[in-house]
Amino acid sequence: MASPSTRSSASGPNMGRLRVLLEMVKWEHTVFALPFAYAGMLAAPVSFSLSNLVWITVAMVGARTAGMTLNRIIDASIDARNPRTADRAIPKGLVGVREAWVFTAAAIGLLILATFFLAPITRVLWPLVVLGFVVYPYTKRFTWLCHLALGIANGLAPAAAWVAVTNDVSWTPVLIWAAAALWVGGFDIIYALLDRDFDLENRVNSLPARFGVGPALVVSRLWHTLSVALLVAFGVAAGLGVVYYLGVVVVAWLLFYEQSLIKKEDLSKLNMAFFTMNGVISVIFFVFVLLDRVMT
Repeated sequence: MASPSTRSSASGPNMGRLRVLLEMVKWEHTVFALPFAYAGMLAAPVSFSLSNLVWITVAMVGARTAGMTLNRIIDASIDARNPRTADRAIPKGLVGVREAWVFTAAAIGLLILATFFLAPITRVLWPLVVLGFVVYPYTKRFTWLCHLALGIANGLAPAAAWVAVTNDVSWTPVLIWAAAALWVGGFDIIYALLDRDFDLENRVNSLPARFGVGPALVVSRLWHTLSVALLVAFGVAAGLGVVYYLGVVVVAWLLFYEQSLIKKEDLSKLNMAFFTMNGVISVIFFVFVLLDRVMT
């Protein structure tokens, strides 16, 4: 029988490895997508189910982990050359590519497992989710619309949750998918401002690199405006109530505030705009959808 000290020394490296893997996939950023997925589930015209809540959470954890790990694997060579990302786990040698692939396979397995407890249609559609995560990292090699590609892949969360509890594909969840896609794409443009000089030197495509900071911010603001309009359209299509629309007004104000933090001549508040505000927006949207469901 192993002594306590032996068990402690054996678990230490394992826990350290787990921390490295979780840091690699930016586990804390799940707050961007998970509340949106819950909102899609709650807005769907079906009774609430604790089982659905649990398995949508499992599916989201699996899907997002797979997406982030795939991004790290595919972009490893670019990350190694970029001073901002050179300390990431794979370029730094903290995680091997083979190990990252195993981690990805485990995450996809978690996603597949969840589909057996959700609507049957999810067992047919899950490869499309993974395909989006595979395609996105390559888009920055050939198009400045890579931000929209990221939005399409990550913004699928609320629509996927809707489909997962209704077993139905219709135009209503497409509206919230499009809204989330433009929201994500809009803030990814802001995030890309950090790498503009690197992208120009290394022929990595982005809106800031292709058109400059000013025009890129205009596009970001336009996409966020369209996102709000699509959230209104989704509310109409889904038959949501007044509380939901109050939430959309709050989201619109927060997006306006986020955009006001970033100016062409001053990017000092970029991290606050990207990390803090988008987490707040996602949670606020979920809360208002929840309140609308409870009160109507």
